[in-house]
Amino acid sequence: MNSVDRSRPHWSYSAISQYLRCPLQYYFQRVLKLPSGTTSSGLILGSAVHPGLAAYHIRLQQQVAVGPTEVLQAYHEEWAQRERAETVVYKDGELRDDCIQQGEQLLKLYLNEPAPESIVAVEQRFMVPLKNSHGDYLETPLVAITDLVTSKGSELTIQEFKTSGRAYGNSEVETSLQPTCYVHAVQESLGVEAGVQFTVLVKTRTPKVQRLITSRNVADCGRLGDLVEAIERAVELKVFYPVESPLNCSGCAYRQQCKDWTSQSRSENDSSELVQLAEAACSLS
Repeated sequence: MNSVDRSRPHWSYSAISQYLRCPLQYYFQRVLKLPSGTTSSGLILGSAVHPGLAAYHIRLQQQVAVGPTEVLQAYHEEWAQRERAETVVYKDGELRDDCIQQGEQLLKLYLNEPAPESIVAVEQRFMVPLKNSHGDYLETPLVAITDLVTSKGSELTIQEFKTSGRAYGNSEVETSLQPTCYVHAVQESLGVEAGVQFTVLVKTRTPKVQRLITSRNVADCGRLGDLVEAIERAVELKVFYPVESPLNCSGCAYRQQCKDWTSQSRSENDSSELVQLAEAACSLS
């Protein structure tokens, strides 16, 4: 599998989705590279759960005995590291210890599920070229990190793990760009088709594990290339603007910078072409 040159400019699912969600936030974080300083408790929990899952899957792959101790240790170490690096913002009435305990419960719940078999890769990084719907390759590659890849016969399944305060709907996984990024990365790197399974650790009062299966085809991957191509042009032309909504703004680390932003803050080149590019990106999303 491909090694990844982290210094090379690249696209990722998080960068693509961030621009579509709020171009101004993308500008603050990825162009100006302003430090965020704060992170929501939900994001910390999700990011801390992943090393715990990885520790579990790696031991399964190595056929080494594994129990909750190793998994929870990896979880707590990541939580502590994130706390040292950033200020964690909790919701009203939310307590740190309760959040940590909630992550522990989700991991223990997953450990009680049937263990995945025929593990091919854990936390695998791919760097692959993107191409548009005409088959033309883009200059900037895509980096994708798969949580888990398993096999059944000649078929590969890319497994993506999420933590969420509610169950996912089928439409969410069917329209998500993340599976498209993964399928394209595996196809370009390994030359094989792959399906995608979302495993959602749901943080409801009674936690549960939800599994949703989706697929992507060549046309979907070409559309991804078209979308990235449009975003690249918009970024080159400095098309950055806020998209204000409760979902975008409530946990945003750049709220003050956003309040200080004015239309004069952006490039002087405010032509009709910029408007057309913004509209094209929105329609593709």
